[in-house]
Amino acid sequence: MRLMNVPVSEAKGQLTELVRRAQAGEDVVLTRHGLPVVRLEPVERRLSATEKRRIIEEAKRMVPPEALNGPDAASSQDFLYDEDGLPR
Repeated sequence: MRLMNVPVSEAKGQLTELVRRAQAGEDVVLTRHGLPVVRLEPVERRLSATEKRRIIEEAKRMVPPEALNGPDAASSQDFLYDEDGLPR
C-alpha cells in the first residue's frame, strides 16, 4: 500500500481524486505544516481475492472433522422425490 501525504491546502482542489485513491486502497493522509492530521479511508473496505480465500480457508480449518460426516444437505431430502425429480 502506498502512503500519500498531501497538504490540506492542496487537497482542496484534489478531493475527488484523493477520495477515489483512498477507496482504491491507497493510504491518503492530509497534513498541516508537514504533520499528519487526517487519514482518508473508505467506510466499507472491500476484501481482495487473496483475503477472501484466506478467510474461507481459516473457516474450513475451524470445522471439526466429525461435522463433515453424514448426509449432505443436497441429498438429505431425496426420499421426497422420484427419479425424475418430481414430488412423490
